[in-house]
Amino acid sequence: MSGLKEGDQFPDDVVFSYIPYTPESEAITACGIPINYNASKEWANKKVVLFAVPGAFTPGCSVRHLPGYIENLEKIKGKKVDIVAVLAYNDAFVMSAWSKANGIKNDDILFLSDPETKFSKSIGWTLGDRTARYALIIDNGKITYAEKEPGRDVTVSGAAAVLAKL
Repeated sequence: MSGLKEGDQFPDDVVFSYIPYTPESEAITACGIPINYNASKEWANKKVVLFAVPGAFTPGCSVRHLPGYIENLEKIKGKKVDIVAVLAYNDAFVMSAWSKANGIKNDDILFLSDPETKFSKSIGWTLGDRTARYALIIDNGKITYAEKEPGRDVTVSGAAAVLAKL
């Protein structure tokens, strides 16, 4: 498969790894316990913005990509979006630490791990062994926006581009 496109159904077997936020584990050095997050089931009847990055704590992702979503979170949620999630190939522990390093609490943005880039490989959107930089809008199980970055910049997968499509 080469990407997802507008009008496609979100696959029914997508499971990510994730560490839920808890006040007990809010310190960046605290380790929570990873759980499976069945995105297909959790997102079936919701409006979701999913953006993917090549790696947590990397300059492009930490400086140019994630901040736009943090800054525009209220505007995005104001468009009746139920869930905003970021996805990377990093394990759930790294993704949890990245959320804490960026001050995200109460799962305002879900920091999901794509173990072995299984999902990203299934749609053909990888960057070597890593998750490519892309964004999806999923509305009640249907893809309403799907764009992979054509280069190294944050354009079609950035918060401004996604917000314009909501």
